[in-house]
Amino acid sequence: MSQNNKIKFVIVGCGHIGKRHAEMISRNNNAELVALIDIKPKKELNITQYDIPFYNNLEDFLSSDVSTDVITIATPNGLHASQAIQVLEANNHVVIEKPMALSKADAEAVIFKALNVSKQIFTVMQNRYSPPSVWIKDIIEKNLLGQIYSVHINSFWNRDERYYTADSWHGNKKLDGGTLFTQFSHFIDIMYWLFGDITNIKSVMKDFKHQDMTDFEDAGIVNFEFVNGGIGNFNFSTAVWNKNMESSMTIIAEKGSVKIGGQYMNEVEYCHIENYEMPNLDPTNPGNDYGTYKGSAQNHHYVIQNVIDVLQSNKAITTNALEGMKIVDIIERIYQSAN
Repeated sequence: MSQNNKIKFVIVGCGHIGKRHAEMISRNNNAELVALIDIKPKKELNITQYDIPFYNNLEDFLSSDVSTDVITIATPNGLHASQAIQVLEANNHVVIEKPMALSKADAEAVIFKALNVSKQIFTVMQNRYSPPSVWIKDIIEKNLLGQIYSVHINSFWNRDERYYTADSWHGNKKLDGGTLFTQFSHFIDIMYWLFGDITNIKSVMKDFKHQDMTDFEDAGIVNFEFVNGGIGNFNFSTAVWNKNMESSMTIIAEKGSVKIGGQYMNEVEYCHIENYEMPNLDPTNPGNDYGTYKGSAQNHHYVIQNVIDVLQSNKAITTNALEGMKIVDIIERIYQSAN
């Protein structure tokens, strides 16, 4: 940790999400952004407002004399695991944007390295901080719904040639991983966070309109059982015409039913629970404003603050490495079921 007690951060990957991390770090009085890394030129990335060292690859930074506490990885998905291991080998803590890796084996390798060097892994699942997520987590933990009967998640988005551009890594199997990794892992994380692991998975996946743009599916229906009891399904598509339609979760349970919807699972649309009155959720924290093809844009300030709280005050990590690995494991098993 640095002398002035600020946590020093470096960001690898200065695309939209990397810039979001940079902005949140710069706003935090207990954090300091000390370097940026990207293969593209700094001027092309529109990050000239940061008057700090800039490197074109991780290796050049690690061989420099710039010291840091934490390195944030916001590069294409397929690079996350290998770069995390490089960061850990250099004796730094690591923040890994979702997904942690593209296979459970690679995620395990990252965790093994972190244990060897006694460094922390922070995996980014900022949707846990949205008001409906915080609210439903409390409902579940207090067992106000009783036995969970079924959970139904629908994620219907638009991803077309405006997103899968020729110069983008999106759509490339090795770098992207697939629709569930890049588009919908946040919602699989919410499901796991609330209800635990799944089993008896049966999946059907199709590619309806992305054959010339991606190496993988654009729609799927996934049925499963929860290890803790109850059944569920996850229905998704990126073949929706023109714009995003919805991301929703409906819970049918012993003592009531709940639906969280909106475009990004950011609104409580239905709540009918025995002897319970729905509170007003905090309007100052409106959840995620994704914009056009920008991914989850808000709540990253909570992620940055958690890193600082853990390193300065020994608090718990909000999304730890084992949870990050579990999301990868679930997605991997869903794909294996489809094959």
